[in-house]
Amino acid sequence: MSLFRSINNKAAVGWPASELWDKAFASQFGLEPMLDEFNRAPSLLNGGLERVSPIWWGFCLGLTAAIDMYGISKARRGDDNYRPGMLGFDPFNFYPADKKGQERVELAEIKHGRLAMLTVVSYSWQEWTTKMAVVDETPALFAPIF
Repeated sequence: MSLFRSINNKAAVGWPASELWDKAFASQFGLEPMLDEFNRAPSLLNGGLERVSPIWWGFCLGLTAAIDMYGISKARRGDDNYRPGMLGFDPFNFYPADKKGQERVELAEIKHGRLAMLTVVSYSWQEWTTKMAVVDETPALFAPIF
């Protein structure tokens, strides 16, 4: 399964999760919340990225570079089973063994990844235009159903 498409999906969930739980986690660890005065997550359009530690940015950049270098090294070795993004990370063994199942999963990953990217862009645009957090604008989508 592709690691990078999976990251897109986590971003689509992580944005509203950060708006829901940032203040609780920050207070638990004695830290300043990352949300702005409108309870919006830090982003390029919302601002607030300067409050994120440079150490964290360095860690993210280093981890991304390491993962990318690993993928490049797999591609250069001429592994017949290698496809871009397929780094062999599947701890729960979700990737099917049969060719038809693999094609189905790969297509689903592409579709879900694209939808997740559109979701994050829409979060960002909506928060920038309304100056209101996504979870506050559409609370029915983020409240428990029971």
